[in-house]
Amino acid sequence: MGGGGVRFSTVDVADVIKKKLCAIYGKWTECLYAVEPAAFEAHRKADKKSAEEKKSKSSVDEEPEEMPPPDAETVQVIPGSELIWRIAPRPDNSAQFYAFSTFAMQLNEVDKAMEEVMPSTDCRLRPDIRAMERTHQIGCIAPMCPPYRSPDLSSGEKKRLEEKQRTARKNRSKSSDDWKTKWFHQGPNPHNKAQDWLYSKGYWERNYSQLPNIY
Repeated sequence: MGGGGVRFSTVDVADVIKKKLCAIYGKWTECLYAVEPAAFEAHRKADKKSAEEKKSKSSVDEEPEEMPPPDAETVQVIPGSELIWRIAPRPDNSAQFYAFSTFAMQLNEVDKAMEEVMPSTDCRLRPDIRAMERTHQIGCIAPMCPPYRSPDLSSGEKKRLEEKQRTARKNRSKSSDDWKTKWFHQGPNPHNKAQDWLYSKGYWERNYSQLPNIY
């Protein structure tokens, strides 16, 4: 795997006998293409030669190349390539939500059907996060945000949770009982024998009994 600049990646795909089947190239911020290994190698050599020639002819008096517009695709497509992935366009209101993609905006979404199968310790239920997502320093930006929400609510909830966590840690340090994580434990990874976090079962069975009140 190599790179030809920031965010640019190339990957060789091979079979079990290490014969190259194709090359994948592109930018994770834009798109990815697949092409025959021979075509990619020929393009790589030609591109390198062109860059060296351009460098030898350049001078300090030359005008800098014009930068492409932000939404323009900058990946140079090699003839014979097949498009395998392209980033989805950001939603119209992305600028109001820290330039998040649609996927990122939906990470903390919770509906009634989800709440019925989520443990009470799920981070999507943190009251300070829920309050922050419904508020903004200059007012509410979420379409369904109640007018009584305010930044002070989110800040207050965050301070309350932090204090509650400190108290819980202090109480655990004084207790003689061993504190254990609910759904994971440390042990040897069955694949590489290295120390790792292993699933203890119970989560996907929706066994949420005896969960601590962390919020």
